[in-house]
Amino acid sequence: MIRSMTGFGRGEAQAQQKKFLIEVKSLNHRYLDTNIKMPKLLNYLEEKIRQRIKDAVKRGRVEVFISYERIGESDVKVTADLALAKQYLDALREIGDKLSVVDDISVSAIVKFPDVLVVEKKEEDEDEIWHSLSASLDIALQKLIEMREQEGKQLKVDFLKRLDIISDMIKQIEDRSPQILAEYRHRLLERMKELLEDGPNIDESRVLMEVALFADKSNITEELVRFHSHIRQFKSILEEDDSVGRKLDFLIQEMNREVNTIGSKANDLQLTNIVINLKSELEKLREQIQNIE
Repeated sequence: MIRSMTGFGRGEAQAQQKKFLIEVKSLNHRYLDTNIKMPKLLNYLEEKIRQRIKDAVKRGRVEVFISYERIGESDVKVTADLALAKQYLDALREIGDKLSVVDDISVSAIVKFPDVLVVEKKEEDEDEIWHSLSASLDIALQKLIEMREQEGKQLKVDFLKRLDIISDMIKQIEDRSPQILAEYRHRLLERMKELLEDGPNIDESRVLMEVALFADKSNITEELVRFHSHIRQFKSILEEDDSVGRKLDFLIQEMNREVNTIGSKANDLQLTNIVINLKSELEKLREQIQNIE
């Protein structure tokens, strides 16, 4: 199943006191290009996150936004350095005794001194965090892929319609080619009659030689055979489950090469017009292929 490179997915997961909300969006890009925005405290998980995205997405610019929230219990721990507080208290009492001042010492006064209260970040359970984050990420990626696959279905329908149009144009070229040769022979005979009027008889063998040379120079049989092969291959690739964007991109280049060769051999206005229209359809096809993963 083909996928487009544009999509969006949102995933949310919660475990214990940890809640993750992850949004993933993707755009067209020649290769896989991942940009992750997340809290610094999660930086140690970046490589795991990139690998999970790489397993799910083969091509495109992928932007990931991760928000993390602790619910209920705070993520900090406050402790008191009682030994230091006692030293402050002893020093204050000594000042009061020696200077004969009223002792109005309170707990609130002591905790204002430096380092009496120690604020520490609680140690996080890294396995638990990854479990919650990856669950949220998987949901977001799955929704992203579903959207990309849905757009891929629509693109496939458009591809098949355009391939039918292109096949019809190739059929027109095949039907026109024999007529070009017959018309060239007729024009050559008429021209020779004009030049040899009241003169020697027309050398039929010379006419046949000229026609044969023209037929050899303008022969597009090989190009048409290869083009039909490219169309069959294109349809076959559309049924593959793997990333097919680059294959289709290469194939459209080959189809353009065959059309350019046909155009260069064309010695007929009608054939040239068909080739021009054919190139236009191939360009539309190429533009759509740029959206495929």
